[in-house]
Amino acid sequence: MFQNRITTLLQQDKKLLIAYYMPEFPIAGATLPVLETLEESGADIVELGMPYSDPIGDGPVIQETAHTAIRNGVTIKSLLALIRRARQGEGCRPINVPILLMGYCNPVIAYGVDAFMRDAVAAGVDGLLIPDFPPEEAADFLRKAKSCGLTVVFLVSPVTPPERIALIDSLSTDFSYCLAVNGTTGTAKLSEASSEDMVEEYLHRVRQHTRKKFVVGFGIKDKARVESMWALADGAVVGTALLQHIASASTPEACARLAGEFWRTLQ
Repeated sequence: MFQNRITTLLQQDKKLLIAYYMPEFPIAGATLPVLETLEESGADIVELGMPYSDPIGDGPVIQETAHTAIRNGVTIKSLLALIRRARQGEGCRPINVPILLMGYCNPVIAYGVDAFMRDAVAAGVDGLLIPDFPPEEAADFLRKAKSCGLTVVFLVSPVTPPERIALIDSLSTDFSYCLAVNGTTGTAKLSEASSEDMVEEYLHRVRQHTRKKFVVGFGIKDKARVESMWALADGAVVGTALLQHIASASTPEACARLAGEFWRTLQ
């Protein structure tokens, strides 16, 4: 019987620290060592990017990491093979951290939605976040994901009206993902003092119109920002800052070491 690790984790009363990592960045062979290190260093969930040539929600750092991943041979098929190896302990110790795949519609549709969900579950994926998939059009997608036991996460933004926040909360399986700002990943806007009150007001509004947990991403880069998001939400997602920290690595081992060093500074 498939046991969804995200669903199990969300039953705990704890603040989440979620890592976003683009597979095979910055070098081929880095994925398994990085997954192992992130789990050892305290990541509660690892959000793995499915690289796409036109990632509309991502800033320049993650766009470049996606292009690097594609150059290093990452496809949905090869990514699922890496996850399967991670779960089975082939090339690393067995990885048990919940894995959430984040990517865009086109590659999933090209792969075939039914085949994608089937193969994702078989590989050991726990959940999906597809930013350009409108929740209003998600009924069939959600039905298929539920039948497979996959968590589906939808996005909330600072301009999402209250009634739509409630809709997204009702449709997201275990939790929603709040964009801290209206912008792409890696934005500096979150660190601007003038935005502090707006972010707090926004997340209070989300809390008033949700029943499930929600996490916050975009622009979170250090321990202070993680803790401020924990005070307002149920978790924080760190991606661009992690990728920037490991970008100089020239070997998979160095990549894993840098990832672990950075991740431990967030806690």
